[in-house]
Amino acid sequence: MSQSQSSPEQDHVTLLADLTAAGKPVFEVLPAIPMGADLFKLTGSPGLALGCAAGDVIRRASDGHFSIERQGPNLCIQTYRGGPFSEISLGRLSDIAIDAGGVIEVPPDRRFAVVTVPRATVNKELEELLDSWAESEGGVHWWFGNQG
Repeated sequence: MSQSQSSPEQDHVTLLADLTAAGKPVFEVLPAIPMGADLFKLTGSPGLALGCAAGDVIRRASDGHFSIERQGPNLCIQTYRGGPFSEISLGRLSDIAIDAGGVIEVPPDRRFAVVTVPRATVNKELEELLDSWAESEGGVHWWFGNQG
């Protein structure tokens, strides 16, 4: 499992992920390369925000809303279970990600996992593997965070 690392030429961008029931914004900070004039190239996929993945070029508004300026080559698969994932579970998901040519990112508390895979490798077989993994874990949900 990998975690996004910052490098000297890499920065971060804050995106609006959602609103709470009380209408308060929820933001997510993602690694990104600034490209000028509120443009960023994402170098990591989101765990909360929907509509983007690593490799996308986005335009970010001052309130955190964003739009895709140029779609990148990846799909973002977001996973959630309602509690921390076990190392064994994450290992199985990592194997699926690697076999699809992708990577998995997990925060230290393991409350969710994000898989970034090339669009070209997404097919019914991959979806069936993810379904089987989620079923075997009980209570796990997965979805494409930027397919629509």
